[in-house]
Amino acid sequence: MSIIVNLDLILAKRNMKSKELAEIIGITTANMSILKSDKVKTVRFSTLEAICKALECQPADILEYFED
Repeated sequence: MSIIVNLDLILAKRNMKSKELAEIIGITTANMSILKSDKVKTVRFSTLEAICKALECQPADILEYFED
């Protein structure tokens, strides 16, 4: 099973840079880079909530499940 992070797609649709989103939600650009990659192991609900609020989207817009 795999969880795919579509944060890049949502950022592109909103014409927003990841650095800008990181500043809005209060995380480092290094942590934003990890969130955008498929290497992320955990995401706090508070971070996910802040991302959704800033991008005006739902968690399902960012995270997608694919069965291997």
